[in-house]
Amino acid sequence: MERRRSPGLAPRHDSSGRVEKAQSSADKLAALKARVSAAVNNSTSKRPTGGLNVSLHPALEDLGQWKAPGKSSSESRSTGPASSSLGQRHDVAYSTPGIGRPRPVGLTTGANGRHENPYFDPNTAGHAPGKQRQSRQLIFNQKGKYIQQANALRRQAALEAMKKRIAEQTRKAGIDDDRDIEENFLVPEPPAPEWWDESLIDGKSYEVVGDESCLKLTSPDSIITEYVQHPVALEPPQEKNAPAPKPMYLTSKEQAKLRRQRRMAALKEQQAKIRLGLEPAPPPKVKKGNLMRVLGEEAVKDPTAVEARVNREIAERLDKHIQINEERKLTKEGTREKIAANQAKDAAKGIRILVFKINSLANGQHRYKIGINAEQLALTGTCIMHPRFCLVIVEGGEWAIKKYKKLMLNRIDWNENAPSRDGSTEGKQQRDWLKAEDEKGELKDMSTNACTLIFEGEVKAAAFRKWGSKICETDAEAREALSRVKMENFWQQARAQTGVTY
Repeated sequence: MERRRSPGLAPRHDSSGRVEKAQSSADKLAALKARVSAAVNNSTSKRPTGGLNVSLHPALEDLGQWKAPGKSSSESRSTGPASSSLGQRHDVAYSTPGIGRPRPVGLTTGANGRHENPYFDPNTAGHAPGKQRQSRQLIFNQKGKYIQQANALRRQAALEAMKKRIAEQTRKAGIDDDRDIEENFLVPEPPAPEWWDESLIDGKSYEVVGDESCLKLTSPDSIITEYVQHPVALEPPQEKNAPAPKPMYLTSKEQAKLRRQRRMAALKEQQAKIRLGLEPAPPPKVKKGNLMRVLGEEAVKDPTAVEARVNREIAERLDKHIQINEERKLTKEGTREKIAANQAKDAAKGIRILVFKINSLANGQHRYKIGINAEQLALTGTCIMHPRFCLVIVEGGEWAIKKYKKLMLNRIDWNENAPSRDGSTEGKQQRDWLKAEDEKGELKDMSTNACTLIFEGEVKAAAFRKWGSKICETDAEAREALSRVKMENFWQQARAQTGVTY
């Protein structure tokens, strides 16, 4: 199999044109140089003037030249096959203008009489195209780096442990964390342009409003267009909380008239069924007033038996009336279901919330009334008991909230104090500030005790699941208990003692 030769060389039939498998790359390169050198000698000895036997390409003229063996290793690497062929590919000059492609413009003649390409950079000829791979550098950690990090972690852990220890000692001692220091909430300054004007002003302040070029009113990306946007009609939420319209009440004469008409229609219907034989005729209704008129001769013959019969019928009618009323009454389960349905219906109209501040709940009767009424009215909330004051938060329907408000502000006498019941004290009542008696065993003076309504309003949904109470020794515990339902602001408001005292 003959190796394919360049079209610029004449065909050869000698043994140098065959490729042997045992030859190495250096032997192949030497054979190729020998062939090119022979072609160069033939072309320089005689140059044809036309046809296929054209002169040798100028880029192949120096391939047959011998390289001196005394060059360094770096020079031999730079003059390898790849670099030499790449450089010769860029250094192209056509010596015969009439044959083949035209001679490029801008070629200059060098010292050896060859044409040089001004656009060829010999510094980049030996580099392969594409990104070169660079060796990865080794990065060593400095001595003591991880020791410093470990020491920093130990200091942080020791600081956290010290904070927990101080907080535990403060809680045991009953010292308030903030010590009556109100939190100062910094209100940020309003931005130069409001957020609703940022898309209409091309600037950072309202000073550019006078310049029409800085207004985004007619630009393609402006939010102001010629189209009218009709908002979706939503049902106002306050309509579901509006009370139902009351029916028109009738006067006593109108009610009696309707009752007569209704009873007359029922009597006529019963009489028609009796005439048709659908119902038996009812027995005569004998009373002591119509005894002689209804019974007649029987009453004359034996008045005592007739009177006993009439009394017996009267008793039977009374028992029947009482039995019907008892059957119409609801059972205990039915009563509870009816009350629960009414309470759920009341809560569906809207959830209202009340927040009370009570100076002291040392009287156990007050605590019982607060809890039992909240459970009976199906109210949810909590009672936070603190040595300084107590906070009561309740939420529920409008009707139940109205009843509970009357209980807290009118019905309970907060200045009253009663002794603790023996054997009924619970774990939470063992604290001194929750006992009705002082250290001497006498009842505490409750003349300054009062209940204050600090907030009343409507909320979107109930925050508590049920009614409960909690004892908090410090303000931090109270805030933590209220933070679960996001109502810690009520504790701060209660400390400020705002509202109306009753």
